[in-house]
Amino acid sequence: MSKIVSSENSRNISGAPVKSGPEPSRRFCVAPMMDWTTPHFRYLARVLSRRALLYTEMVTTGALIHGDTERFLRHDPSEYPLALQLGGSHSGELAHCAKLAQQFGFDEVNLNVGCPSDRVQNNMIGACLMGHPDKVAEGVAAMIAATDLPVTVKHRIGINGRESWDELCEFIETVAAAGCKTFIVHARIAILEGLSPKENRDIPPLKYDWVYRLKQAYPHLEIIINGGIKTFEDCHEHLAHTDGVMLGREAYHNPWLLADVDTEFFGEPAPVTSRHDALRAMFPFIQQELDRGVYLTHITRHIMGLFLGQPGGRQFRRHLSENANKPGSGLEVVEQALAKVREPELITES
Repeated sequence: MSKIVSSENSRNISGAPVKSGPEPSRRFCVAPMMDWTTPHFRYLARVLSRRALLYTEMVTTGALIHGDTERFLRHDPSEYPLALQLGGSHSGELAHCAKLAQQFGFDEVNLNVGCPSDRVQNNMIGACLMGHPDKVAEGVAAMIAATDLPVTVKHRIGINGRESWDELCEFIETVAAAGCKTFIVHARIAILEGLSPKENRDIPPLKYDWVYRLKQAYPHLEIIINGGIKTFEDCHEHLAHTDGVMLGREAYHNPWLLADVDTEFFGEPAPVTSRHDALRAMFPFIQQELDRGVYLTHITRHIMGLFLGQPGGRQFRRHLSENANKPGSGLEVVEQALAKVREPELITES
């Protein structure tokens, strides 16, 4: 697909959005997170980093095929590079949705084989597919045949009952034989009965060494590590053994961390130099969303962490919490909240 650059919400002759920004790199990724990695958070993330690869929330194939496709796939062209994560297991439906991903301009289509919730299990979606590597391979092959986009898989290192090293290797080899070259590995097993999704993010122990071993065993594959990563020091340790890192909750709750990604991992200047500038850069987008009829609180809940640990940060969050949900709330509420946080002092030479 063409990588013509533009910041406008225009479309090329194929109907896909005309793109802007750098080529996708999985060296540093922000994980797909339900209810969190919405277009509003992704816009903030892109203000902070041009290079981090962003992922959508998981969207099920059924929702795309039978629901409001435009709403589920809507995104601002400024979010590129951007990957669509799909939940599903029917090869024909996955192929159809992979075509949609290309049509709507995404840079990658990713299959969720890691979500442990009961609801998705009942529809043969998510981590339960770790027990059906042939089915995953069938879906991956169908997607690869349907699109020019990279097709990747995000998965666990196992599930209860299938948690041995040999079974993990069987999964990798089966799916790789179908054409998948990139595996994003959450370094925990998933317990499919008895633990909530939240508990599955914390209770099963992390086994980073297993992900390192995967890269050693399959050097021709791209292996991205995920799970419990919080600091750049952690990232560099993992990058000594894998091809990329994926951060989730830390990037969401402390988004300012993303402001140093371009410098730290790509040797490029940071897009913004202060939290104030980052939020002001969002003002036109926030107003655009308000004009579309989006409630302010649906936007501001994703910027709560921007001033984490800063003097005035608590007052910033409180003002948004108490006022963004009021009828008619507009951009002035964000401006008032921003005024409660002291601007960084400019250092001038004497």
